[in-house]
Amino acid sequence: MEHSGGDLALIGATLRSNTGEASDATAILIRAGRIELVGTDAEIADAAAQFAIPTRDLGGATVTPGLFDSHTHPHWAASVTAGLDLGGLETIDELRAALAAEHARLPEDAWLRGWNLEYEAFEHTGLRGDLLADAAPGRPVALICYDLHTGLATAPALAAAGITGSRNFDDASEIVVDEAGVPTGELREPTAYNLVFDAAPQPSHDDARDGLRDMFRRLAAVGLTGGAIMDGKDATVDLLEELEERGELDHRLTVHHWHAVGDTDADVARVISEKDRSGRLWQTGAIKLFSDGVIDTGTAWLHEPDSCGDGRAAFWPSWERYGDVVRAYHDAGMLIATHAVGDFAVSRVLDVYAALPARDGLPFHSIEHLEVLSDGDVEQLRGSGVTASMQPLHMQWRSSDHSDTWAKRLGEDRSHTGYRVRDVLDAGARLVLGSDWPVAQYDPRVGMAWARGRHTPGDASANVFEPSQRLSGEEALLAYTLWPAQARGHADRGVIAIGAVGDLTVWGADPVATDADALPEMPIVLTVVDGRIVHEG
Repeated sequence: MEHSGGDLALIGATLRSNTGEASDATAILIRAGRIELVGTDAEIADAAAQFAIPTRDLGGATVTPGLFDSHTHPHWAASVTAGLDLGGLETIDELRAALAAEHARLPEDAWLRGWNLEYEAFEHTGLRGDLLADAAPGRPVALICYDLHTGLATAPALAAAGITGSRNFDDASEIVVDEAGVPTGELREPTAYNLVFDAAPQPSHDDARDGLRDMFRRLAAVGLTGGAIMDGKDATVDLLEELEERGELDHRLTVHHWHAVGDTDADVARVISEKDRSGRLWQTGAIKLFSDGVIDTGTAWLHEPDSCGDGRAAFWPSWERYGDVVRAYHDAGMLIATHAVGDFAVSRVLDVYAALPARDGLPFHSIEHLEVLSDGDVEQLRGSGVTASMQPLHMQWRSSDHSDTWAKRLGEDRSHTGYRVRDVLDAGARLVLGSDWPVAQYDPRVGMAWARGRHTPGDASANVFEPSQRLSGEEALLAYTLWPAQARGHADRGVIAIGAVGDLTVWGADPVATDADALPEMPIVLTVVDGRIVHEG
């Protein structure tokens, strides 16, 4: 089926165009999915009448280029969030009560799935499935921690997956066992925990497709018009293609294929051969790799060991192999994003990127997260051309007294080197923001509020983490609009200008001038993708 963009005229608006040019324009005309005219209300109303295009008077609402989440997992989230949300449950007793209630509700043969599990409940015991088994006797229970780096399974779930002891993996994944070699239920990193989740009943094709469609509609309701999918696989691309064919795709997407450490040269060649696969609203040609894990489990790669003596190992057994893989994808003209949470991981990835040959006319690569950075790492970013893709809203799990696992691992002094978005910008690096959904809330209003205020939005008494790192209102907006477009080499996105794609977010007030604490409650009036209204508040 042939698809073309929509036609729409918006008048009576305040425009934040991101063009850097002063203008008294208050209206926009979109034809076939692209902005054809920006001008006064009268000019746009006349043009719309000429082409019989519907006109919407926004009554002074603010229009910005469409918001883009630079790091998200909507396909994964559609599956993961179908289970029990365990967020905010901080004790074993609270977890057991929630699991018992879900156990009583579920059919006898169903698995009990849960997500958003926090580490704090297991601070003194370690992650152990037996602590939760009696809450759902005989039923397979498979849970995933909020950061998507650790899973927890009870004995029935381990048995269903055929897990009876430790295994060797190509990457740093681990089946944790006790002194007797018996699995505790803790499964570190995706290669390990996916053994359990892959053994659980899977949704039908139609359910998976519709779940992804509905996920995009949830994202549109908070003003998002697109995002970078950071866990892409063949099934993801197939579903996007099918949704677009059905006229049910409401998001503009770049799919980063997830490269696993164990992938062979043949796997790399296959991915490269598919790099030009695309549709009207989606494209591939991008890669996601890991260099380390996360601070909370001691798997981040750090310049100095953490307080538990961890943090000195890469995700790859052979760092040389990482470099070879990056070079292959780079030479094929693909865009590479590398997960690097720890400061040493960031430095080592920058070393590999710096050795790559120039590619005229193509954007350069990104590093994802950069949770902690030494001064030397910030300087290494300067002039590198690397995009820093960061998520300041992940500070929501920090405690003002440094009692959280993240701060305990790093120590009080090093925890102050976290989420250095201001220093990254001042070093001349391009900054883009995202959520890492379902790790954190997908709402970009929350993400922008954290980037600007660095404290719990709306709580005047909340601790402000490293206030010198706060962004301005304009910078936060640019990091969700123009800068992601530039990072991906798109001259027709992230701006309100003639010829740009018709992706717009319409706000109830000006998101730049509004106080950061008020952002999460600001109404989203319209979300427009490709000239089509996909959400109306």
